[in-house]
Amino acid sequence: MNQTAAQPASAYFLDPTKPVVETHALAVIVDNEPGVLARVIGLFSGRGYNIDSLTVSETQHEKHVSRITIVTSGTHSVVEQIKHQLERMVPVHSVADLTVQGNAITRELAMVKVAGTGEKRVEALRIADAFRARVIDTGISSFIFEITGKSDKVEQFIELMVPLGLVEVARTGIAGITRGPEGMKD
Repeated sequence: MNQTAAQPASAYFLDPTKPVVETHALAVIVDNEPGVLARVIGLFSGRGYNIDSLTVSETQHEKHVSRITIVTSGTHSVVEQIKHQLERMVPVHSVADLTVQGNAITRELAMVKVAGTGEKRVEALRIADAFRARVIDTGISSFIFEITGKSDKVEQFIELMVPLGLVEVARTGIAGITRGPEGMKD
């Protein structure tokens, strides 16, 4: 009888040939002009990098500056390469790795539509209250909830709504900012 013992869950048994894939949130300050977002996205697609989340908005109207927050995954060297390539782009003012800085706050907003009546309706409202989700629209047979928080909180709320009649979800993607008095240079 050939028995194979399961390897213990210890760092000593990690396979050193498998690179560790990390998820990073990058904040990129760019000129707010036509084509900049397409060029940034083109950098990712042209090199086969994936974008897990993307948000963009003008942050300083007078200076015509926008902030792009990109969540991407890759090995340490891939993420470093992405940052360096972004920094070399002409419309990019600065790039900050919010994950490496470690003092960042990241949040996401989602609108979640749930249809249901009776006990399912009551349970959806109870769970929404526990998650501090707000009812932003209601009808006889459906709700639209607004929830903000870390992505895992939003994901957990959505999973709990599935058996209660989840109809549709709209998510903003992650926005992030560092703590403290300093801001990103632009």
